[in-house]
Amino acid sequence: MGENTILEDRSPLLPDRHPQQDFFVCDIFDAAPKGDMASMEHPIFSVSTKPDMEAREYRHGKSFVRVSPGELGLATVHDRDVLIYCISQLMAAINSGKQVSQVVRFKAHELMVSTNRGTDGRGYEQLRAALKRLQGTQIETNIITGEREELDVFSLIDRARIVRETRDGRMQDVEVRLSDWVFNAIRAKEVLTLNRAYFRLRKPLERRLYEIARKHCGFPGKAVTFCLDTLQAKCGSRSKSFEFKRLVKTISDQDRVHRHFPDYGVVLDVEADKVTFTPRSARFSSNQISLFPRVSDDALERAKRVAPGYDVHALKADFLAYWDSKGRKDIKNPDAAFLGFCKACHTRRPMRAG
Repeated sequence: MGENTILEDRSPLLPDRHPQQDFFVCDIFDAAPKGDMASMEHPIFSVSTKPDMEAREYRHGKSFVRVSPGELGLATVHDRDVLIYCISQLMAAINSGKQVSQVVRFKAHELMVSTNRGTDGRGYEQLRAALKRLQGTQIETNIITGEREELDVFSLIDRARIVRETRDGRMQDVEVRLSDWVFNAIRAKEVLTLNRAYFRLRKPLERRLYEIARKHCGFPGKAVTFCLDTLQAKCGSRSKSFEFKRLVKTISDQDRVHRHFPDYGVVLDVEADKVTFTPRSARFSSNQISLFPRVSDDALERAKRVAPGYDVHALKADFLAYWDSKGRKDIKNPDAAFLGFCKACHTRRPMRAG
């Protein structure tokens, strides 16, 4: 075989060592948060603040859902952050005309910043536990997503894999395979945009109440009223009825004073045992799409030279978290600000490339 033949057959490009046709890489940091409508309607996630080892069944008309815990208990409302992040990324990509996959890869740090989680060692431990509970929780239901009815038992995520860890044991890249049930909902666009302030709600019950209000009221929309026992069933709360009433009353009282509940006012009628959600005249946060300054791909490439040895994606997440902590001031040139941040990090703590 002659030299010319070799030159004609061999591509001048290096081989693609990390083909991505089998998974989707999350790269839209400020994607608007979105949740699937099925689990906003039905009590899939536990609102308990302690490990919930009790299986439960919920019926509404002809629909039913049975949820059984794994070794670490049922997946919680806070564990749902992982699904919200994945759904948000996939929907943003679909709306941009990109191809997506059931397997999603993301930076752990970016997920935690986007969902308002702690980024210390405990935050990584909590994320690891969340992945285990999401995979371990078993669901059987006839609720249809994407015009497909699932009658078998499945998990919310089929698999979770930590692709890369730092030397101190903190995960960097995480790969999740979403269940058919969740992915069908995404492809059918059976999702709703959530207010980013959702991630600032401290109590699991508050988050669940917001999901119910968002699903049933819409925005803009009309006020919706639930009997307290119906609302408790939709929340999946295992508390005694009087305790559930007390918890809702606390949330209602706090909202009357602080108006902290996103998008909707929540009012408990103590005498009638009814809860009313009323859309507010203005959204809690008007800017849901461009919440974070955009850092271009070119800036990420330049950051590799400015801060050799650093993971530039982790630097980007740190930069946005720093911007958030400083009051979200307007940045005229996000790329220049990001590169200045990278340079400062490298000056303070130089790292070897490689």
